[in-house]
Amino acid sequence: MKLRKREFDIFSLSFLDVISCGFGAVIMLILISKPNDDISITGQDEIKDLLNTVITLENTILDIKQTIESQFSKADQLSSEKEQLEAASTQLKSKIQQQEEEQESLAGDLQGLALVQSTLKQASISTPTRANTIRDEEVGGIPVDSDYVIFIVDTSGRMRQIWNRVSSEIINVLNIHPEVKGFQILNDMGRSMVSGYDGKWMPDTPGRRKNVINLFDRWAEMSNSSPVEGIETAIRKYAKAGITTSIYVFGDDYTGSSYDPVIEKITRQNTSTISGKRLAKIHGVGFISPGTTDRFGILMRELTKRNGGTFLALPL
Repeated sequence: MKLRKREFDIFSLSFLDVISCGFGAVIMLILISKPNDDISITGQDEIKDLLNTVITLENTILDIKQTIESQFSKADQLSSEKEQLEAASTQLKSKIQQQEEEQESLAGDLQGLALVQSTLKQASISTPTRANTIRDEEVGGIPVDSDYVIFIVDTSGRMRQIWNRVSSEIINVLNIHPEVKGFQILNDMGRSMVSGYDGKWMPDTPGRRKNVINLFDRWAEMSNSSPVEGIETAIRKYAKAGITTSIYVFGDDYTGSSYDPVIEKITRQNTSTISGKRLAKIHGVGFISPGTTDRFGILMRELTKRNGGTFLALPL
């Protein structure tokens, strides 16, 4: 708290103290200097009046002192309350700014909704017959030129609340790949949905696709809501040089503690040490579930960009 500069006032409390003491001293000198003189009744009355005046002034000065001290105490209290209000206001402004930044980040995740809706419309058609041997290179911004497809799905409790929707998007992505040589479904911890095909590709047939979707609807697996382990497992076990592979990561959150080290590690792992070429394309599909944050979008936007893929944030 800044010290208040007070103006010098000649009629201060100290000045009044001096005056009252001076009156008392004069009276004492008069009494001491003439102890044997007769004092008239009139003089006695004057002295008595002077004494009463001095006593009254001293009482007045005491009252003024107490009033001033009370005012100073109130002023200090008000100053302290003002500082507390200013601190609370600063903290509130900081929280408001943080909320605005979070809203801007969530808005960024929803910018591609028009593209996503177009993609879903194109993907909602039934699987083409085998007679169609011409494959599109891209559908709705998603490259579909890979011979092998891996799905990595967050199986946490919050994703289970929108599981029917997740299942539908699995079907949609399969539909935009009319024919592949093999596919695999892992959870975000890297565990295969069909344990018998762990480390191997499931053959792509109409019957196999139908059976896998039925199993997917009943799939219950532990999850830490972080796609990192699943992506690393997919690259290590399935992505090989000489084959074209696409990895689709489905999730709503990322519980990891960092971004850049994870992105650097996965990108390095996804690069062939011999040819220096990318082993797999990594795509991301972001869902909105109860309690969704923007952390999954932050991770996957940069990870897909660095690994030749596309990130789509699905609407509610």
